[in-house]
Amino acid sequence: MPSARRAWLAALLFGLALLAPAAGCRSRPDGPTLVIHPAGRPPVTVTVELATTPEKRTYGLMYRRQLAPDAGMLFVFPQEAPQQFWMHNTQIALDIMYIEDDGRIARIYERTTPLSDTALPSGTPVRFVLEVVGGFSARHGIQAGDPVELGALARTPSS
Repeated sequence: MPSARRAWLAALLFGLALLAPAAGCRSRPDGPTLVIHPAGRPPVTVTVELATTPEKRTYGLMYRRQLAPDAGMLFVFPQEAPQQFWMHNTQIALDIMYIEDDGRIARIYERTTPLSDTALPSGTPVRFVLEVVGGFSARHGIQAGDPVELGALARTPSS
């Protein structure tokens, strides 16, 4: 391809990328949402991918290179139990929120270290784990004890 044509094509693609947000294109997946209610702050909505099977819970966000600022993955377990996560093969820093069956955040690990095999235990039995991009909790003032509105997600079957 001649260089002038390549330059024109590159400029066209760059222009389309700039117009995508204005055209309603989104960089996060459409999917179910949950709402976190930080004390003294506005509610925060997170669009989530669900990890409800052992295989999906095993791989989680491994090998991902990016995560939209208002998106995450919700791990749903069959019943409350102590959990521990690690960042093995996870290339982006995450905030990991351990959530009890009643929807309260039990513990948060902020800005986890990518690719680390260090165990990050829940410290108490939990039924849900939410992973969001690192810094999300601090940005929204989310702390342990804050309630999470799971709605129908709390009744999502898991195996």
